Amino acid sequence: METEPSRSTAPPLKYQIMFGQSRYEFAWIQQVSEVEKAEWDALAMPLATPFFEWDWLNDLEKSGSAVAQAGWMPCHLTVRREGNLIATAPMYLKGHSYGEFVFDQQFAELADRIGVNYYPKLLGMSPFTPAEGYRFLIAPSEDDAEMTAQMVRQIDRFCDRNSISSCHFLYTDPEWRATIEQCGFNKWLHHSFIWSNDEFADFSDYLKIFNANQRRNIKRERKAVTKAGLRLQVFAGDEIPDSFFSQMYRFYASTCDKFGWWGSKYLMPEFFERLQHSYRHRIVFVAAYNEGGSPERPLGMSFCLTKGDRLYGRYWGSDNDIDCLHFDACYYSPIEWGIDRGIKTFDPGAGGRHKKRRGFPATPNYSVHRFYARQLGKVIVPYLGQINEHEQMQIDAINAELPFAKENGSHTANQSTKKSAQKPASEPDSPVTAKAD
Repeated sequence: METEPSRSTAPPLKYQIMFGQSRYEFAWIQQVSEVEKAEWDALAMPLATPFFEWDWLNDLEKSGSAVAQAGWMPCHLTVRREGNLIATAPMYLKGHSYGEFVFDQQFAELADRIGVNYYPKLLGMSPFTPAEGYRFLIAPSEDDAEMTAQMVRQIDRFCDRNSISSCHFLYTDPEWRATIEQCGFNKWLHHSFIWSNDEFADFSDYLKIFNANQRRNIKRERKAVTKAGLRLQVFAGDEIPDSFFSQMYRFYASTCDKFGWWGSKYLMPEFFERLQHSYRHRIVFVAAYNEGGSPERPLGMSFCLTKGDRLYGRYWGSDNDIDCLHFDACYYSPIEWGIDRGIKTFDPGAGGRHKKRRGFPATPNYSVHRFYARQLGKVIVPYLGQINEHEQMQIDAINAELPFAKENGSHTANQSTKKSAQKPASEPDSPVTAKAD
């Protein structure tokens, strides 16, 4: 059963708590814009991920994409000492499980059977973004474990007072996961498909990791795009024509609409328009043109973000179904661009049916969960260990079938398996964020 978070489930007013020799002010806010951009970003900029910076979250909220009416009620926890922002946790009260790409609907069905209201639930993630990196944003001057524990106490208090069934943090930062587990959260293993740059000199060097048959397949796929009379061009930051942002919404919406109910069309047109002015420096477009076509009017595009040595694929679309254009615009051209610029990892988005054959091993990531409805926790928590074991077996099975040359296959598969000791993720194919599906 789905519900819309009610404005009556309002965060409490600011309150102060003493611990140690200091007085801390905790506040629950309903818009990220209630915090100054410079304050928020002082905590978000050191993170490897771009998805918790003020502009990205503010654009989601101001565009009407991540709002209560859409089932995403912003409910961010902030912590101040002597007026200075020292920590924050971006969170949302959710009235459903759409846009998360960690599929807990079975938890909701179970809750309904035993008479527990699963929704609203409290959720920590960047909305609609199945990319690893969630954590509390904590100033380096603070003790990370101690501040996390104090913030969890306030989350517990909030959930208890508002009869919230559960709290969930998705796609957690692997370096923070142990800290939050120590606070009583239970881990759930999933998998993503992540490309890693093994110091490749260029795209041809990258192709050497594949067996002969798959090398031929990839070359054939890129040639198919050329034979169709198309050329691909990458635009980043200030290189991006202004017209691309509104066009990207058109491509995004068209791709969603092709899949009807399952199309996952969560973003509003204004979100892309706002990015033009606020977040251009993080954005990378791969645009496809007919030979001689106008540079302002691509016939297809993929939309990526980058920060530091990481690249993230998010959305894609095209005017026509063109053989292999999807693979080139969403995988091969971003990889080629990334190799040239020293990108170390590329997360192309949710799903994996096509990714695993194109150099993206199954790579673990984790969500963590806390159940305040005791009956629900008693049923779910004991089985998470078995679920995680099964998921690890699936990861191993996927990576055992990667089309790598024998001298490279075990090395790359082992890289992703080693990461399971640090992190993991799960995601069936999604037609929008899964750029290859």
